[in-house]
Amino acid sequence: MTSPAVAARSPEHFPAHFPALFVAHGAPTMVLQPGPAGAALARAAAELPRPRAIIVVSAHWETATPTIGTAPELETIHDFYGFPAELYRVRYPARSDAAFAEELRTLLLENGFGVRMDKDRGLDHGAWTPLSLMYPQADIPVLPLSLQTGLGPEHHFQLGRALAPMLADGVLLLASGNLTHNLGDFRRAFAEGSETPAYVAAFADWIGQRIAAGDHDSLLDYRQRAPHAVRAHPSEEHLLPLHVAIGAAGLDYRSECLYQGIDSVVLAMDSYAFWPTSTPGS
Repeated sequence: MTSPAVAARSPEHFPAHFPALFVAHGAPTMVLQPGPAGAALARAAAELPRPRAIIVVSAHWETATPTIGTAPELETIHDFYGFPAELYRVRYPARSDAAFAEELRTLLLENGFGVRMDKDRGLDHGAWTPLSLMYPQADIPVLPLSLQTGLGPEHHFQLGRALAPMLADGVLLLASGNLTHNLGDFRRAFAEGSETPAYVAAFADWIGQRIAAGDHDSLLDYRQRAPHAVRAHPSEEHLLPLHVAIGAAGLDYRSECLYQGIDSVVLAMDSYAFWPTSTPGS
């Protein structure tokens, strides 16, 4: 796979909407060693206007019902083990916003979703890793929103559709996962010193082609249509944020590849911006 440069955008070329972003958060150490994937995320944030708030959907928060984290001060959750001590000292002191949380709750209810509020939930590493790289000052209100992994891509596409009006109102959707995520292969690769399996690029390239073509049906049915889909994602939680992002941008989105590459042997780190090209509800 190639690594295209991020397209430069001057302020006068920004559309009326914010994009929905699908970003790869990689291994937990990404926050300490951002590499080119992390640099691409920082660059993408620098090229955007300042959002009034950020909705973050992370692969690492799964609940039965869509749930909004509303803790006034969002704890930095270190939801991993066996990493360097320095990583456990990382803090991302973001705050939520009660009015914004109620706005989001109302929008989801109006679109037929049951909604819970969680006053204790903080930010897992799928959330604070990209946020730390993109908005290191932690001075923008953040609302975490959970996944419902058992409900699959269509549910998450519709969840994204419900969020679409937010993009037209100064809100950035940050959907965080990975284009490939097989922990068994990850562990084997490092234990055996093996090279990147061919399926990683094959699956990531297929997803990229379907995104570029606007092939919504294939992306929703990726598990049946994509090469090596089950090996790329033994469970779906790390790809479902992509469906949330695409849903928020709508069927006629304009896609932009922010980064393309492989890290940690088996993690496709491709990240995308999805720019809406029509007004929500039109």
